[in-house]
Amino acid sequence: MEGIPDIEPFRKRRAEIDELMAVPDFFSDQRRATELSREHTWTGNLIELYERLEQAESDLAGNRELISDAEADEELKELAELELEELEHKREKLRNELLVAMLPPDPSDSRNTIVEIRAGAGGDEASLFASVLWRMYHRYADIKGWKIEPMGANETEAGGFREVSFLVTGEDVYKDLKYESGVHRVQRVPTTEASGRIHTSTATVAVLPEAEEVDIEIRPDDLEITVARASGPGGQGVNTTDSAVQIIHKPSGLIVKCADERSQLKNKLKAMTVLRSRLLERKQREEQEKYAAHRRNQVGTGDRSERIRTYNFPQSRLTDHRIGLSLQSLPQIVEGELEELVIALRQADNEARLKAMMEANKQAQ
Repeated sequence: MEGIPDIEPFRKRRAEIDELMAVPDFFSDQRRATELSREHTWTGNLIELYERLEQAESDLAGNRELISDAEADEELKELAELELEELEHKREKLRNELLVAMLPPDPSDSRNTIVEIRAGAGGDEASLFASVLWRMYHRYADIKGWKIEPMGANETEAGGFREVSFLVTGEDVYKDLKYESGVHRVQRVPTTEASGRIHTSTATVAVLPEAEEVDIEIRPDDLEITVARASGPGGQGVNTTDSAVQIIHKPSGLIVKCADERSQLKNKLKAMTVLRSRLLERKQREEQEKYAAHRRNQVGTGDRSERIRTYNFPQSRLTDHRIGLSLQSLPQIVEGELEELVIALRQADNEARLKAMMEANKQAQ
């Protein structure tokens, strides 16, 4: 069909997976079995959509042929003309669904996710804004039915966060949160501002798909692990044992600290989880950069230096600069109602990926 990539490679891949799944020890490697089962479902859905589109094209062609047939019954022609608009709408709908479905799914979409928020420019106001983002994501997780596990926090005397991190677990967590990576800017009047002047502050958000041990190999010799006594603002939350853990990954220079738990072992396990996820993110980013020239228009999903969004409290407006979207519902958004924004970002990303796929398809022909 014109404008639709060839379906045969997908049919061939589906047949290959059928053979792999028929092997007796298929489920001995649980992770591989899960990935292949997911791909099996994806290719099956693709083929079904393609066949439904083929049928819609056939029905549409049949109606047009009937309408143009001089010898056809007039009553049947009228019925065919009445159905024409509905069939055209059905075909376009199936066509769009098929094109989106043909986009390869991000293998990380179904992963649990580590979110790291850090105060940027703006002093205490930046740390307070970091706490606003922290609360916003917690509320969104509640709405989605996800669970949150604290990974670490560095609080300020003003009641905000210099930095805070947490693990989000649930269905398709990374799929929805991956567009949050970047610089978030806030414009509002701080509570300490007597003149009512609007201040601008920033916070950075990093969204990391949770890595498993099989994703990233970390040699013990590459790690420098130290422990220290945990501390908290105003003397609160201070441990009386050396439970805080810092891990330096010498090859990359990455430093991870965790003091959230009172157990040194638990802090070490959490720190290793964060380290693996940061290394996985770096590896994925390096791979993505290889193809950056082909995807310049794609919605950014990983650059922490990119200013992605402005939260304008005086005007109750949120603006996402990547897709030029402004929403006059900031109070609801900071209460966790992010779905409209997430859908818009995903749609823009899909459109950019579709455009790149169609261009690549044309060049291949």
